[in-house]
Amino acid sequence: MTKNVAVAPDTRPAMHKMMCAAVERSGALLTNVEDAEGLIWADPARPELFPEIAEKANNLQWIQLPYAGIEPFAHHLNSKWFWTCGKGVYAPAVAETVLALALSLSKNLHNYARETEWSGPVGSYLQGANVTILGGGGITVELLPLLAPFNCTTTVIRNKPVELPAASFTYTSERFEEVLEKTDLLILALALTNETSGIINEKVFDLLPTHSFLVNVARGGHIVTDDLVEALEKGKIAGAALDVTDPEPLPAGHPLWSISRCLITPHIGNTPEMGLKLLDPFIEENCRRFVNGEKLLAPVDVELGY
Repeated sequence: MTKNVAVAPDTRPAMHKMMCAAVERSGALLTNVEDAEGLIWADPARPELFPEIAEKANNLQWIQLPYAGIEPFAHHLNSKWFWTCGKGVYAPAVAETVLALALSLSKNLHNYARETEWSGPVGSYLQGANVTILGGGGITVELLPLLAPFNCTTTVIRNKPVELPAASFTYTSERFEEVLEKTDLLILALALTNETSGIINEKVFDLLPTHSFLVNVARGGHIVTDDLVEALEKGKIAGAALDVTDPEPLPAGHPLWSISRCLITPHIGNTPEMGLKLLDPFIEENCRRFVNGEKLLAPVDVELGY
């Protein structure tokens, strides 16, 4: 017996067409929302439409969200439905971005790119560095093998007391502050929740070595932006690379734009071009599993909110 699956309206026709094709390839019956047992929500920009559309689906059992970060939909989470997201789908692309940003910082490319004349040599090794990663999800799983050739000592801080085999050490959050004093590179790759909002603040910057670097590919809300500005201006840390900011987009004229120690990219850890290729087979596989009554990929914990 097959399952009825609908694809929610999308402002991007190419994305909608691709999601519909993925549903059909899976063996599910592509249907309208009213008859849907599964709902694919591919447009992250329109969460305000969700209540109206979900209300029409009387038989709804499962909802698939597009990204790993589900903050725009968090207040809609309801245990009467089973939720999945894009957790892990984009991890390879984002992990590559982390490595690119880390190397850019260590080789001082963020400063050299601003120069208008020949300048002196500056740089440090990523090789052998003490790397602390906040978050033990898909990005970290993909990142650890990329760091392996650099012989880094990698410490992963995560909620679950489950070791990641590729990491040198895996600790729970109770030991976060303990490892900061020996951290050369701090990477943020965790979900944004009430507990992790503002987790990188003045206290953290005071504990980090002055030669340390910060890379954020998670969410801008993890960092207290004013504290980061102060840390960079006062030389509390050597530099930061931000693919996400708070606020986002970062307004023109914001102090971070003029701080040479800061490298900013416009949330391109995973671009739409990369995402289309990665999300297509994922949606097909989750729909196939839904049809066959198998365990779905990337479940959302309604209580935890990620």
